Amino acid sequence: MSGGNAEEAAGVGGGRAGERKEYPTALGASSLETITLLGHDLAADVMGEVGFGELAFWLATQRRPDRGEVRVFEAVLAALADHGFTPTAIVTRLTYLSAPDSVQGALAAGLLGGGSRFLGVTEDCGRFLAGVLRAADPLPADDAGWDALALETVRARRAAGGRIPGLGHHVHKDGDPRTARLFEIATEEGLFGPHLSLYAAVGRVHPQVLGRTLPLNGAGACGAALADLGLPLELLRGFALLARTAGLIGQLAEELRRPVANDIFLSVDLNNRPVPPEPYAANGGTHG
Repeated sequence: MSGGNAEEAAGVGGGRAGERKEYPTALGASSLETITLLGHDLAADVMGEVGFGELAFWLATQRRPDRGEVRVFEAVLAALADHGFTPTAIVTRLTYLSAPDSVQGALAAGLLGGGSRFLGVTEDCGRFLAGVLRAADPLPADDAGWDALALETVRARRAAGGRIPGLGHHVHKDGDPRTARLFEIATEEGLFGPHLSLYAAVGRVHPQVLGRTLPLNGAGACGAALADLGLPLELLRGFALLARTAGLIGQLAEELRRPVANDIFLSVDLNNRPVPPEPYAANGGTHG
């Protein structure tokens, strides 16, 4: 290696020869004696003093939440942690059955299933509500105003052939219990903001457009609540995945005590039914 290349290699991240590029961060940093996190001594000021929910909020916003914000945020995490034998839970258990030496693989398999049908609704609803609010000027001042905005929104969405994120649930046809409770907690803490207000109004007015009543689901309510807390819209699904990680660890812990993954596997494997091949045809046509 030439002398010039050696000097460049000594610099981290490029720049002039001999210079060391800096990478600023307000998060974690270590020295020989201490570890700091968010400007605080990790061992002395954070460990044993700051709950994990509070810390997760703090890390994402780089501002320490107050007690009410922590309560709403942790209520969201609790609402999204576990919903039983959902696809995310089943695939986690099955992956662990196949590779018990890879807990991280089993957890990752479940988290990768967080999409538009499961868990992703939290982000989809938060983004949808935020988009409507950005276009509203000024924001409504009372329930009548919120209902008018919601009615206009639902009608426009229906005319465009789209669905309202967070509206409807495959089990809780008469109302998702998480939604009412989250509304209650946000109200108690003075954090029932514009996203929750618009979401609640959608729940009141949509039957006028759809001709039937659908429940406001808990995942959508969580998205509205997180948006009202000022959390980054781009990361709302991340908070849902944070919550579900705890649930998936619980699924694995139960799998160790009362395994069902092998029964699920065998119920499919031993009950397959051979059928003749059916060549794929795009758009109803045939490939020649």
